[in-house]
Amino acid sequence: MRYCIIGGSAAGTSACEMIRGIDKKADITLITDEKFALYSRCLLSYLLAGSINEDKLKFKEKDFFERNKIEALLGVRVEKIDSKKRELGLSNKKKVTFDRLLIATGARPKEMGIPGEDKKGVFALRTIEDARGILNRSNKGVKRVAILGGGLIGMRDAYALGHKGFDIKVIVKSGQILSQMMEKEGAEIIEAHIKKFGVDVMKGLAATEILGKDEVSGIILDNGNKLDCELVIVGKGVAPNIELAKDIGLATKEGIIADDYLAASQDGIWTAGDVCEAKDLVTGEKTVNALWPCAVEQGRVAALNMAGKKTKYEGSQSMNSLDLFGLSTISIGVTKPKGAGYEILTSKTENSYKRLVIKGDILWGMTLVGKVENAGVYGILIRNKINISDYKKILLRDDFNYAKILPLIKKEAQKFCKPEFQDILLTY
Repeated sequence: MRYCIIGGSAAGTSACEMIRGIDKKADITLITDEKFALYSRCLLSYLLAGSINEDKLKFKEKDFFERNKIEALLGVRVEKIDSKKRELGLSNKKKVTFDRLLIATGARPKEMGIPGEDKKGVFALRTIEDARGILNRSNKGVKRVAILGGGLIGMRDAYALGHKGFDIKVIVKSGQILSQMMEKEGAEIIEAHIKKFGVDVMKGLAATEILGKDEVSGIILDNGNKLDCELVIVGKGVAPNIELAKDIGLATKEGIIADDYLAASQDGIWTAGDVCEAKDLVTGEKTVNALWPCAVEQGRVAALNMAGKKTKYEGSQSMNSLDLFGLSTISIGVTKPKGAGYEILTSKTENSYKRLVIKGDILWGMTLVGKVENAGVYGILIRNKINISDYKKILLRDDFNYAKILPLIKKEAQKFCKPEFQDILLTY
């Protein structure tokens, strides 16, 4: 049996490890267009901030591929999939055959589509090479930084570079930062906090042009004003790399559509990671949850199915966290629902914010700013779709904790089958 994995990040490496654990003799080839592998993208902002060095990015040992007898083709791009011949055409002009294929091609930063985006000093933080480029640039007389985008990526970039004492401007077209993650009330707390550390948010604006001859010297905003800067970071989110899948006619929407076993729409092909559009645990709908833990789990489940161990994918759960200069923020599940039938509970102080989204007496989502200690407790309720009708009055209280939901766990024991709950069910 010959397995091929396109993509060498969380999903791809997870799949390799699982396949090798099941099939000791199979040929496994992993192909990635990155020259460097086995590092965590999640930690790149901490590398920029100087909180860690490159060694701390590694999530596998250097001999991972060799030890698992995996042929790793680094810095090689898959240019074509021939699903009939079961063959991959590579950028080095070679071809690789496969019996079973995993497409874990991840995602790429969204481009602005404005003049000057190709100038030196314009970056998106997605790869270790991006991080090295930003660090190298920031050490060459940079004083002013423009970050285009106020979502999770933009905020992480602002945090990272804020540690270096630069004059940072975050340009946000909407009326608030983190608009996809939370309501304005929570965003205002975060904005006020990061301002104390030199991060200035400019709302209701967008860049229309990046200035400079060869290198960045500034940007033009859509109100006509010029903003001087020597470094531009584009943080407008990511787009799944679905081109290879579309070329061979796989079903796609935002990502590659996966069934309950993470199989794509053609036999012998599976998908996982940031390119995978699979079941969401909360809504039951298919979505792309571009999160590291989701990618690892999807890679594992896809590999089990590729190796003949039929395993249903439970689904992913949207979850995002930020720590900006000591202020923590966590969101889980549906945080900005659309349509009717939702009940919203909120609590706000000067430095904290809680928002719970409820539908049909089930907790669908939550956002916490400042006081995040009980995020795990809310997460359990969301993931297991527990009826919280008798608990609504205490959900926002500061003393709400794990002990408070023990009766619920006991009452709905059939939903808590995982090992970590068994001791509780036996002793409570």
